Amino acid sequence: MYKKIQDTAAWLKERITTNPETAIILGTGLGHLSDEIQKETIIPYSEIPNFPVSTVEGHNGQLILGKLGGKDILAMQGRFHYYEGYSMKEVTFPIRVMYELGIKTLFVSNAAGGTNPSFSIGDLMIITDHINFMPENPLHGPNIPQGPRFPDMSEAYDNELIDLANSIAAELNIKVRHGVYLATQGPTYETPSEYRMFAHWGADAVGMSTAPEVIVARHCGIRCFGISIITDLGVHGKIVKVTHEDVQIAAREAQPRMAAIMREMIARS
Repeated sequence: MYKKIQDTAAWLKERITTNPETAIILGTGLGHLSDEIQKETIIPYSEIPNFPVSTVEGHNGQLILGKLGGKDILAMQGRFHYYEGYSMKEVTFPIRVMYELGIKTLFVSNAAGGTNPSFSIGDLMIITDHINFMPENPLHGPNIPQGPRFPDMSEAYDNELIDLANSIAAELNIKVRHGVYLATQGPTYETPSEYRMFAHWGADAVGMSTAPEVIVARHCGIRCFGISIITDLGVHGKIVKVTHEDVQIAAREAQPRMAAIMREMIARS
C-alpha cells in the first residue's frame, strides 16, 4: 500500500505546478465550492494511478489545484465512501497521498442529519469531535510509516482552527452551530430509533463519511477542520422522508455561507 501511495504522489508531483499546504474535501452537494477556486490544474480521478473513482451523484470526481483566499490549495471535488464497496484503505488513500504532497491542513465538509433538537435544516455545524461508528477503523492492519501505531485523537479537530472559524463567522454575521459528528456505514438513512440512540450517545449530527479521513489525517499529523451542513432532521416530531436529492438541494443552499467561512480561514491560516 505504501508503495502505491508514493507512486501516486510522484505521478501527481510531475503534473502539479503549485505547492499547496491546504486541502479541502467537498462532500455531497458541496462540489460547487470549487467555483470559488482559481483553477490551475484539474485532474479527473479516473486518470490518477491507484485512485478510486467516485460513484455518488453530486460528487464530480476530480482533483483541483489552484488558489482560494490567495493561497495554493488542493481540493477533492467528491470523496469516496465505505458504502460504495471500497475498503477503508481505499476510502482514505487520497489523505495518504496528500501527506506525501506536503499537505499540512485538511478542511472537510459533509451533509448530515441533525439529531440535536435545537438544529434546523440549513444550519452549519462546526465539528468539535466525532464518534466513529464505522465497521472498520482505517488504521486496521499493518501500520503505515506516515504515523504512529497508536495516534492520539484527543484533538481530532484543531481547536485553533475552530476558534478562527468562530471569529470569522461572527465577523460575517453567519450563524454557526457546534457539535459532535457520528459516522455510520450507510447507505441507508437512519431510522427514528437509530436517531434517538445516536443522540443519546452524544451525537449532534449523523453522516456517512469524514471520520475515516480525519483519523488518517491525524495519523499523518495533518491538522483538521470540519463543517457539516444539516440537510435533514432526525429529531422526534420533525422526521420526514428524505431523498438524496433533498440532501443535495439543502447543501447547495447553505454552501455560500460555508464557502465564505472556509475562504477566510484559508486566507488567514
